[in-house]
Amino acid sequence: MSIPGIGEITTATILGEIGDISNFDTAKQLVAYAGLDPSVYQSGSFRAKNTKISKRGTHYLRKALYQAASAAVRRRPNGPCNLVLYEYYTSKVNSGKPPKVALIATCSKLLRIIFAMLSNKTVFRVE
Repeated sequence: MSIPGIGEITTATILGEIGDISNFDTAKQLVAYAGLDPSVYQSGSFRAKNTKISKRGTHYLRKALYQAASAAVRRRPNGPCNLVLYEYYTSKVNSGKPPKVALIATCSKLLRIIFAMLSNKTVFRVE
């Protein structure tokens, strides 16, 4: 609940879907569990460049993260809700990524932040 842009229901959904954080050794494992990791498409020496997310994890967690990330980067009259995620999102869009691709990257960033917070038992703070 300390992350700006995430409400009570979204927090409950995310925590309910993640379960015990000690089941994941790294943030990369948690991102793969959510299905936000890129799928691998290769054969021999061919490697695809434009791959999609794997979607092999729980779709409830993916939907909750997408909702939270889109709320965090939404522009408001008094500024974005979550400045850290907004700056990450805009840097991806400014580097040439399409908006939805940048939003999925922001979902992954948000999940890595959540992993660090739950692992270290800390609250969100901007430094």
